[in-house]
Amino acid sequence: MADPTPTSNQMTVIGADTQIKGEMTFNSTARLLGVFEGKITAKGELHVAEGATCKAAVEAAKVMVDGMVEGNVTASERVQLNAKSRMRGDLTALRLVVAEGATYTGHVSVGPDAKAARPAGAPGVPAAEPKPGEPARR
Repeated sequence: MADPTPTSNQMTVIGADTQIKGEMTFNSTARLLGVFEGKITAKGELHVAEGATCKAAVEAAKVMVDGMVEGNVTASERVQLNAKSRMRGDLTALRLVVAEGATYTGHVSVGPDAKAARPAGAPGVPAAEPKPGEPARR
């Protein structure tokens, strides 16, 4: 029987003619060539290929985008937006690489303190309460 333990060379491929709605979880690497809508949780790397569409909340170690992503992306290591990529949503990552030609719309928090630095009121982040005697911020 094959060992079910993931290895670094395993890759899941979602084909160009495939459309999936739901939740996807994986430990190593996934390459999206088609359309995915929902939520992605990964310990490894997600690659959204050129021509692919990912309409999802994404949490992964690494995210590389050549296609289109609509949704918030959180990467514990790195997000790479390549030249033909299009992304709309909030992005939180330890490191961010943006190639010339990439399109991005949203809020960005990058660096070791990125999760703590997300703007107040951003999705998933409660608005800060004013301190006593301090005027409310709008």
